[in-house]
Amino acid sequence: TLSPDTQKDTIFMGILNCTPDSFSDGGSYDTVDKAVQHAQQLIRDGADIIDIGGQSTRPGATQIGAAAEAERIVPVIKRIREQGIDVSISVDTFYADVAAAALDAGADIINDVTGGYFDPQMLPLVARRQCPYILMHMRGDPSTMAKLNDYSEYDGDVMRGTRFELAQRVRAALDAGVPRWNIILDPGIGFAKEGGQNFEVLRRLPELTAQHIRAAPNSSDPTAATAGGSREGEEGFVDEDLAVELVNYPVLVGSSRKRFIGAVTGKTDARDRVWGTAATVTAAVQGGAAIVRVHDVAEMIDVARVSDHIYRR
Repeated sequence: TLSPDTQKDTIFMGILNCTPDSFSDGGSYDTVDKAVQHAQQLIRDGADIIDIGGQSTRPGATQIGAAAEAERIVPVIKRIREQGIDVSISVDTFYADVAAAALDAGADIINDVTGGYFDPQMLPLVARRQCPYILMHMRGDPSTMAKLNDYSEYDGDVMRGTRFELAQRVRAALDAGVPRWNIILDPGIGFAKEGGQNFEVLRRLPELTAQHIRAAPNSSDPTAATAGGSREGEEGFVDEDLAVELVNYPVLVGSSRKRFIGAVTGKTDARDRVWGTAATVTAAVQGGAAIVRVHDVAEMIDVARVSDHIYRR
């Protein structure tokens, strides 16, 4: 179960990039044979889910079309299923046509970094197919998101902004007929967030799905100290007016090898950020994340299993 109150073991999503230009391992698995071999290795390492992507969403990435993306990932899914591998497969796409083709080929989960806003057909598709849907917080697209990290309309509070905007996308998904129990939230580490904001999201991860949150310590909002306080009988809650409550939604965290880790460790090569990633995985477990999305499955299993025994037992 993905219930935050009862989950004892972190679920591991292994990353399989069938791309020539992903920030960490682009070009490593750009043939069907190489991709399937890596999927098998991820499974041996302990991955519960394989997340297959055919398009880089790194900051500044150039967007490719749905047909090209499908050509990269659908044959990999088909080959995995033809070999009798029954691991759960997630497809990392914001195109409804790619999602449909991937589901037809044997995928189980849709992982949409845009939360359904890029392609208006995505949410209706997910509703019809009744598949689990990872709904991520993002602004703009990979080519513009790095410039869209100003949360001044939320008094500079990145968690408050992430909650508010995620709730809007969850409301849209529910209105389209996606069942609540099929939605998994992703705060979008590294998407429309600069370095320090990513650390803040990890530090405050439990607040993502809290009923109410307090004003951030650096808040300058003169109403934040009392707004909404009467609901709890105490002061300090922010009156957010969320489109839908996010309480008890399961959360996925994808921080693996990302740039903000390199910025504080001095590791310019993403493949050298394993130890830094380990710290973020521990933070994710402490913060109640149900799923961690990682490149280095074997190493992160050790990290999360120990963290599970510290924070989930």
